[in-house]
Amino acid sequence: MIVQICIGSSCHLKGSRDIVEMMQKTISDRKLEDEITLAGSFCTGKCNRVGVTIQVDDEIFTGVTKESFPEFFEKEIASKL
Repeated sequence: MIVQICIGSSCHLKGSRDIVEMMQKTISDRKLEDEITLAGSFCTGKCNRVGVTIQVDDEIFTGVTKESFPEFFEKEIASKL
């Protein structure tokens, strides 16, 4: 699975650094390094008023925040592994 977190200027201002750190920690804690490739990306053109844009394989999700991250990870990543 390839997970790309937008680190473009808009998402950076909305907390992409925090989301990257949360994603790295969760992947490490669950020992998923061999199953998930984590990468940064620049603007995907899906900017949202709230949160960060994340692409999981070919699917794009917008509005991921520190608060919504745990649910996002379970629903869109963990359940698909």
